[in-house]
Amino acid sequence: MSATSIPAGGRPPAAYWEERAQRFARDDQGLAAVCSYGMPRFYNRLIDYVQRRALYPWLQLTRETRVLDVGCGVGRWSRLLAARGARVTGVDLSPTMISEAQRRARAEGVADRCRFLVQDSTALDVGETFDLVLSVTVLQHILDPLALRAALQRIVRHLAPGGRLVLLEAAPARHVQRCDSAIFRARPRAAYLQLFRECGVELQALSGVDPAPFKMWLLPHLPRLPRALALGALALATALSAPIDALFGRRAVQRSWHVVFVLTHVSGV
Repeated sequence: MSATSIPAGGRPPAAYWEERAQRFARDDQGLAAVCSYGMPRFYNRLIDYVQRRALYPWLQLTRETRVLDVGCGVGRWSRLLAARGARVTGVDLSPTMISEAQRRARAEGVADRCRFLVQDSTALDVGETFDLVLSVTVLQHILDPLALRAALQRIVRHLAPGGRLVLLEAAPARHVQRCDSAIFRARPRAAYLQLFRECGVELQALSGVDPAPFKMWLLPHLPRLPRALALGALALATALSAPIDALFGRRAVQRSWHVVFVLTHVSGV
């Protein structure tokens, strides 16, 4: 995760992410720490599933590929890629996230192919460049425009010549603010595309993640619903979304709430 200049719920962002990690990073797969905070397990498992399907074409690596996982959380992508033979560096703002990523890597026998560092993406500096830089739902939590630009510039600096930058972010085709919060911003897709051009990377591919609209319709209303009703409504929205997102996620780009951006350095830069 990454810091911003805007506090989350009245707290500094680093404190917010560390508290979230301490509550949920050790629980099961740690998804409540890195997907949707405070949501039930079935909901976060759907998020994890559709993210994996969306990223699958871009995470087919050769052995010894050098990977930087920005905002690595509990290391779910780092461990996956290390198991495929990559050499992975994972960075995260939260010390607890990093500690848990290390523990899980040891438990899965991939610790020798991973290193994990506590770093903020807006000041990212790991001293080398990488064949693949991966960042999943990090930029959407950086609310300040200057911090956002700084983070992307730092990320791009770590991309080796000929390397690939893969970002998965909330980026609807049109501006939709109903799910924005003190720690989250769904920026319109065009805003990201403009920022990419300004930071010296160009789009090579774009694919969808979660085109089913039911969760996004429901989420703004959940806080006002009684707990039992909210849980039932969320279960229904999740059940309706699962087959749509699984079958059409990558192809239904225009309807997708999140998208995968695949980027490379601008030619000649």
